[in-house]
Amino acid sequence: MHNNKTLNHTGQRLLRTAVACALLVAVPGIALAQGGARGPAEHANVPPVNNLPNPYETVRNWSTPPEGRTWGSISAINIDIDGTSLWVGDRCGANSCAGSDVDPIVKLDSEGRPVMSFGAGLILWPHGMDVDRQGNVWVVDARSANAAELAANPDAAGKGHTVLKFSPQGELLMTLGTPGEAGDPPTHFTEPNDVLVAPDGSIFVAETHGAQFQDEPGPNSKSRISKFAPDGTFIKSFGEWGFEDGQMRSPHSLAMDSQGRLFVADRGNRRIQIFDQEGGHLDTWYQFSRISGLYIDANDMLYAIDSESDENYNPGWRKGLRVGNAKTGEVLYYVPEHNSARPTGMGGIGAMGEGVAVDRDGNVYGGEVGPVQGLTKFIPRLID
Repeated sequence: MHNNKTLNHTGQRLLRTAVACALLVAVPGIALAQGGARGPAEHANVPPVNNLPNPYETVRNWSTPPEGRTWGSISAINIDIDGTSLWVGDRCGANSCAGSDVDPIVKLDSEGRPVMSFGAGLILWPHGMDVDRQGNVWVVDARSANAAELAANPDAAGKGHTVLKFSPQGELLMTLGTPGEAGDPPTHFTEPNDVLVAPDGSIFVAETHGAQFQDEPGPNSKSRISKFAPDGTFIKSFGEWGFEDGQMRSPHSLAMDSQGRLFVADRGNRRIQIFDQEGGHLDTWYQFSRISGLYIDANDMLYAIDSESDENYNPGWRKGLRVGNAKTGEVLYYVPEHNSARPTGMGGIGAMGEGVAVDRDGNVYGGEVGPVQGLTKFIPRLID
């Protein structure tokens, strides 16, 4: 079983030289101007999809964190091979695991109760996640420690820019990338966002997170998908920074449909791009908004969660969860953002999660990164 999965752009965001991300202003509803607000010309011709039926009941603060803990930012979530349990990558009760000795990877049962956890000291910033057909848990550790984190916690060095494969019991089986170092495949990644393991075991990794805030191509704007063999052997990379079909500005989440098509949440460009598994561009969809997390279930229903839309970065569109058909591209349902005194993303109104996963009964889970944190469950009350 497989699928997908974001990143916190709320609260105080620490600037890093490797990432062109700006701090958000601490005033509700107002964000600092930063780069990357421009989008593809085609996007302007697509009317916002904000007024569709909502057949889901929203349950905030779903689940219980491990004893003695509170949930922090969660963007990495996925469903276990049992179809009902949920894996989450918690940023250790905060928005970073720097200086923390808790396990960031937690398995929850169908009632939201902790079953097991692992990964203490191995991961700085869990961002994306997949579960392969053998039940192995793949986790993206998106970034390395910034200057403030290193000054306070020197042990935070040597982590990030990696994809980690764990057994279902938490044994580290494989590391792709070089911990703590940004760079280019086959040996390095630059701020990887997500990982997807195809049914044949091929591994796809999406990077670079900060590219969505770049106005011109440069060293921090690499936007590509890299493909690896099941044993971790590098095969190829495709994609680059830009606005045209086949180009991307921060591929933020990955999903695959029953036909084996690779869906990419091209968040900076406010669209989904669809590729074959060799990187050939097949289609581009704008109707699902500025997407942070993607999931496609066994029935080819597509779940696209938007945590960032506002009048600067996606004019006219609201944050929320859009559900549609991965075969036809039709958007069927819209779940609006949560009420929140301070918005997620760069501004606008309300809050919505970044990670998304769906169990075999159609329950949808959103991983919240802030100011609302933890997990939200969307129960399909009015869907046959």
